[in-house]
Amino acid sequence: MIIDFKAEVEKRREALLADLFSLLEINSERDDSKADKEHPFGPGPVQALHKFLEIAERDGYETKNVDNYAGHFTFGEGQEELGIFAHMDVVPAGSGWNTDPYKPEIIDGKLYARGSSDDKGPTMACYYGLKIIKDLGLPVSKRVRFVVGTDEESGWQDMDYYFKHVGLPEPDFGFSPDAEFPIINGEKGNITEYLHFGNDNTGNAKLHSFTGGLRENMVPESATAVVSGQLPDLAGLLDAFAKEHKLQYEISTVDEETYTITIIGKSAHGSTPEDGINGGTYLSLLLNQFDFGGDAKAYLQVAARVLHEDFTGEKLGIAYTDAKMGALSMNAGVFHFDSAKADNTIALNIRYPQGTDPKSIQAGLEKVTGVVSVSLSEHGHTPHYVPADDELVATLLSVYEKQTGLKGHEQVIGGGTFGRLLKRGVAFGAMFPDYVNTMHQANEFTDVEDLFRAAAIYAEAIYELIK
Repeated sequence: MIIDFKAEVEKRREALLADLFSLLEINSERDDSKADKEHPFGPGPVQALHKFLEIAERDGYETKNVDNYAGHFTFGEGQEELGIFAHMDVVPAGSGWNTDPYKPEIIDGKLYARGSSDDKGPTMACYYGLKIIKDLGLPVSKRVRFVVGTDEESGWQDMDYYFKHVGLPEPDFGFSPDAEFPIINGEKGNITEYLHFGNDNTGNAKLHSFTGGLRENMVPESATAVVSGQLPDLAGLLDAFAKEHKLQYEISTVDEETYTITIIGKSAHGSTPEDGINGGTYLSLLLNQFDFGGDAKAYLQVAARVLHEDFTGEKLGIAYTDAKMGALSMNAGVFHFDSAKADNTIALNIRYPQGTDPKSIQAGLEKVTGVVSVSLSEHGHTPHYVPADDELVATLLSVYEKQTGLKGHEQVIGGGTFGRLLKRGVAFGAMFPDYVNTMHQANEFTDVEDLFRAAAIYAEAIYELIK
């Protein structure tokens, strides 16, 4: 039987976009201030989960909602099960958008909205890939379990809860439509380590507060400090600094000698910090030239002299490279200093290859001058790799090559996806080679035609895995 999967996608273009728009219109950012038993990560992620399961029920699937942490639907029968893992939560929209991040718009063939690329767009492309198989009544010999979570962008507590409470064994193999083509069969480890500082604030200049960053896995798009004391020609130095580094800034006075300063950079995914402009480290670089003292001085010096543009941890003393997985990467993601509080922190999100580990990294960070102590986040992920000759990898690459005419190859990334939930799990699409990656950035978009191309690849790939 020869099936033209691209033609089948063409028949469903309007329906796919309509369903996707209904998801993108939901602000599914995590909001712990509104979290409760019915809304583990706030109301937004739950609303998006319900909408996805509603779409699946409309199309005749049997669905299951696991206490609003995650949900799934199933298709087909067989001894083996293919798992597809996606997510409905998104990172905070932040500022700098040219459109409303929760009013999706197609402009020049690009669909702009938070979640269009990560991960609602790819999720619906994959959903329609499976729907084509169901609509055509194609014979299958395996089950499919399509799972969507609500906390992928934070601590993966959704999946921890799901596997403990769903009452089913893990799928035998699977993939996540949450990365790029041709395939991601290796992912670095992921850990956040916190540099701790005191609040001693001696010196002729005073640091009252320093804040920056929305999430640890995002490059801070901006940072703000409140300072006072001896700050000679602060306004002039700030203007010259901004021009030199091509930055935007804001400055205002609190009183005669107290200033609020904001440096505006550019956000990016925490696994690729070199793609962003870290507002936190640039603000530190500006302030470090003044006469701060004590812990305030240490805080600014570490950020300015050690963390600034140290994307591989060389100046931190934690650099490490593995022949297959590549180099460790570091993103200084969240800054918090308050002179009224004894404990102040800088959160470092670190993607590390096999061959090193969080404790070794912690030991290196503890040697950084000015740092009082170093602690680790409760949640982390160890390096993950599925061999290129595994049948899962080989099948997915074969379909990708057939549909695109491009040569497939294995890849290892610093980003973390639900593909690593299974021992035989990978990430597969939906970004194509040379695509502009706007994940975790303002003006996130997905190319509409690429979305349809991905849906056809997903349809054939799923069918090849379960026929």
